[in-house]
Amino acid sequence: MTQDKRVPMSFFKKLKNKLFKSSSKLDEGLDAIVADGGVEEELDAATDTPDIDTAAQDAEEARQAEAARLAAEAQAAEAQAAEAQAAEEARLALEAKQAEEAHAAEAARLAEETRLADEARAAEEARLAEEAERAAQEAKAAAEAEQARLAAEAEALEARRAQEAEDARLAQEAEAQRLADAAQREEQARQAAADAEHRAKEAQNAEQARLAAEAKAAEDAARQAREAEEARIAEEQSARDAERARAAAEAERLAEEARQAAERDAARQAEEAAAKERAEQEAAEDAARAEAEAARLAEEARLAEQQAAEEAEALKEAKANVAAALDAPDAAALLQSPDTPEEPAKKPGLFGRLMGRKGVKTVIRRELDDDMLEALEELLIASDMGVETALRVTANMAEGRFGKKLSTQEIKGLLAREIAAIMEPVAKPMPLYPKRPQVVLVVGVNGSGKTTTIGKLALQFSQAGKKVVIAAGDTFRAAAVEQLQVWGDRAGVPVLTAPEGSDPASLAYDAMTKAEADGADLLMIDTAGRLQNRADLMEELAKIVRVIRKKDETAPHNTLLVLDATTGQNALNQVNVFQNISDVSGLVMTKLDGTAKGGVLVALADKFGLPIHAIGVGEQIDDLAPFDPEEFAQALTGATTE
Repeated sequence: MTQDKRVPMSFFKKLKNKLFKSSSKLDEGLDAIVADGGVEEELDAATDTPDIDTAAQDAEEARQAEAARLAAEAQAAEAQAAEAQAAEEARLALEAKQAEEAHAAEAARLAEETRLADEARAAEEARLAEEAERAAQEAKAAAEAEQARLAAEAEALEARRAQEAEDARLAQEAEAQRLADAAQREEQARQAAADAEHRAKEAQNAEQARLAAEAKAAEDAARQAREAEEARIAEEQSARDAERARAAAEAERLAEEARQAAERDAARQAEEAAAKERAEQEAAEDAARAEAEAARLAEEARLAEQQAAEEAEALKEAKANVAAALDAPDAAALLQSPDTPEEPAKKPGLFGRLMGRKGVKTVIRRELDDDMLEALEELLIASDMGVETALRVTANMAEGRFGKKLSTQEIKGLLAREIAAIMEPVAKPMPLYPKRPQVVLVVGVNGSGKTTTIGKLALQFSQAGKKVVIAAGDTFRAAAVEQLQVWGDRAGVPVLTAPEGSDPASLAYDAMTKAEADGADLLMIDTAGRLQNRADLMEELAKIVRVIRKKDETAPHNTLLVLDATTGQNALNQVNVFQNISDVSGLVMTKLDGTAKGGVLVALADKFGLPIHAIGVGEQIDDLAPFDPEEFAQALTGATTE
């Protein structure tokens, strides 16, 4: 993954041996396409006839070398299987122990939370009862005070009414006295003048009317004051009723809050139980995958041994046929001197075919026409290459060759060249920058191989002289942190962790601070696996990016999307969604040693043009190397170098 692209040849040998079980399917498909309507043609025979003894010796040496290679590979496979099994058993034991400890801790925590909840509930009930009693006492005291106030106000009103009646009586008496005095004065005046008497009488009548009006007005005013007082008393009574209703509603609200708190506690406990069940299920799935991998390695070792035995048997049979051929008349004819007249050419026997003697060789070729192109397109689409990319590859291959006859090997070579041309622009190592720390965010769906990829990359960068720090940001999946710590130990790289279930964005921020303080060159942040159709989890990933940029607005400097080659065309959708969320800068394709068809990598390069930094073909720490387009194209098509 550094700028040095030199890779041990053993990796690409492993790539060709393990890459895509679909490679044989392409071979079979191409053979069927060429054979359907193809014509067998002769090839030029070899010009030199090798010495029989030398050829037999070479064949024996080749057999021994192949047998030694197969034995070594079988032994290596057994060692790898044993190591993987031991590591898996240790991991499972560790996970079981940690799960048991976590279970005990969780049980203790749940018991403590239950106790605290019961105490809180009891305290809340006591508080509510005390508040209800206090509210009742306050209401009673308020009612008594209100009754006393109303009684006092009634007494005051009655006294005011009595005073008003007394004032009215005195006024009437005074008025009567005044009228009497006036009458007396009028009587005296009447005697003086009749006209004056008449005016005095009118004045008296007017005064009486005024007094009556004043008395009526006073009575109306008293009545209105009495009605206003009664309305005020009714309004105060209504306010007291409303206050009592509010107190009852408050008590009911407090009871409802206590009930909801209990329901939330129950829901949280159910959610924690479900999370624990998911963790146990994932642990069981990991164990099943480990067993399947061990079985696959054992099966490969058995097949290698079987193949070695079959080849040894075939060579033994060939030797017998060679010995028989030496005693036959045809052998004498083959060994006659150059001066002997030549006889008509005969079809070479088994000895001739084995030892490469001069004879007639044939090959099947088929004319490249529309039907053949359509069959090739369907074959490439079936290899997960996608419709658009398959059409482009076949169109480029047919350019200038339409109507010509091609063999299977020629078609493989053409396909390999076209695929390599598509892949060449995206075959780039992950760039390194002077920025310290350079933040590398690793994303992908569940099970794509992010954790193992981080461990392999950390080892390569560390061996290149870089100081690497890993942040275990997958705080959701059970045992994810422990798994990353195992890979960190293998690579000799420190791993920063946080408790399970904590905020991964907070961990990423703290990890950046720690890496900067330690002078690290690279900070690799693992993230929880998430499906691209889960909007809530994708938003959490976007949150991690936002938090990182609060620390460094240029981070993350690299965002690697790890893809599982076995997902096929679904990988295109994953790239599209993750690129929108986290601005993917490069790809790493894993699990090319399984049942992957491999063509999806060509489709990704053709559609997105994102750099492909590396590919993985196994679980070992060295099973990751920079992407080589030519080697990949040859492994995918089965083409051979000339």
